[in-house]
Amino acid sequence: MQPDVLEFRVPMENNKTLLVWNIEPDRDAQHVHDMLAAVFSSFGLLHLLQLCPNAPLAPPGFYAVVKFYSAAQAAAAQRETDGRTLFQRSPLKVRLSSRDTPRFLSNRPRLLSHTHCLQLANHYLGFNGWNSDIITLKELPGGEEQGAELEGAATGGSRGRSLRFGCLLRLSFPRHQRTSTASAVVEDSFTCTGPEDLLRRRSRLQRMAREQALVRAFSTVLLVILGDGRTMVEVAPPPDHHLPEHDQQLIQVNQLTVDSSGNGDGEAELDLTMWPTPSSDVTCFT
Repeated sequence: MQPDVLEFRVPMENNKTLLVWNIEPDRDAQHVHDMLAAVFSSFGLLHLLQLCPNAPLAPPGFYAVVKFYSAAQAAAAQRETDGRTLFQRSPLKVRLSSRDTPRFLSNRPRLLSHTHCLQLANHYLGFNGWNSDIITLKELPGGEEQGAELEGAATGGSRGRSLRFGCLLRLSFPRHQRTSTASAVVEDSFTCTGPEDLLRRRSRLQRMAREQALVRAFSTVLLVILGDGRTMVEVAPPPDHHLPEHDQQLIQVNQLTVDSSGNGDGEAELDLTMWPTPSSDVTCFT
């Protein structure tokens, strides 16, 4: 049996996606969702299970999209569930997806969310199979007041502010003697309404910087599932930047800009460098 290689990226491949239909409408949607989750999660960890009602012109019922991280587990689930009644009177129809992935999605793999990274790592490695250490978490220059203070009747004395935090983090797998280091920068521009608002936003950005750095560290990790069930860990260099062996002081940083409600609207490359201090192993952002 060939090893199965799992990445910490959103599974987009057809061989990891199942389409399930002919689901009877005898039960409510939540009950059907729970039963589908119980059936398919028995084959492996799921990234997504989405249940939808049939189109208005189709017979009543549901269809579902099920995404696995593993192509081998998706294939096994398809073989074992297609044509089986399982939790209903009529047999389910289960097929591997044949839909074409849009080019703009297939050319730029999406990283898993922080929550999905934790789920995938804990499922295959256990809670003690990995750990993370913050090397640097610091407020960066550029988080000053934006222009003149916006005081007056229209603003009620509030001021325009911008905060930026950077985090450098090391992800370790002690049993496998592998490490991955990554960094992230998050920024938020907002109208400050007082000291409590500023403190709350600083705390939120610190948490987001830690989570984004951890996500980027996981993005270079490969889980190799062997035929006997054992899991090996390998770390690949980041696809978007390679550090020369003779100059490891320069580390590219990525930026995530968020709106005032805390939702990330997009990602962009940020041209920053981080230089280690001469007398310490801690890296400082400049």
